[in-house]
Amino acid sequence: MHGPALSGWLMVALCAATGVYCLLRMRVCAGEERRAAGGEAVMGFGMASMALPAAVLTPPAWGWAVYAAVFGGAALHGLLTVRRGGHHLHHLVGSLAMVYMAVAMASPATGAHTGHTPGATSGIPVVTGGLLLYYMVYVLHAGARLVPVAAVRTAAATAGGPGAGPAWATRPELALACRLSMALAMLAMLVTL
Repeated sequence: MHGPALSGWLMVALCAATGVYCLLRMRVCAGEERRAAGGEAVMGFGMASMALPAAVLTPPAWGWAVYAAVFGGAALHGLLTVRRGGHHLHHLVGSLAMVYMAVAMASPATGAHTGHTPGATSGIPVVTGGLLLYYMVYVLHAGARLVPVAAVRTAAATAGGPGAGPAWATRPELALACRLSMALAMLAMLVTL
């Protein structure tokens, strides 16, 4: 996850902003939506901290174990709630991907603590490829769903019809854009793994 500094900072900003939005969404939502927003906030802040450029902050050797433990716990929680719906399955895959990246970065054979050498890879290529494929499909699917939702919402808001007055934090297109941005960041992190 250690690439050029500018792209690292852009990913930190994107993931941190997504985490903040998810925390704000938690304040106005209830029930299942609130729990989902909380999980997404943890994912956003975790991704932001993992994306910090190595020149700024090189995590201690035990830091990757902390990431693996936190997201391992999130994966266990996701495993318990996956029968409630497909969105929980996405949270489970995301948590497992974060555990996988943390374990791959902790491996001393990859040179993760000193920066990648050209041509060096970390992780298992088949698993990385599978996760890349999953997130590419998710990004395309979420992007395709986002365009019609935003167009319908804009038309309804312009006409003053139903749906014109909900709070900005509960707008479905913003929640979908939040998930889409985290999936894009996950793709970028997996590519640089």
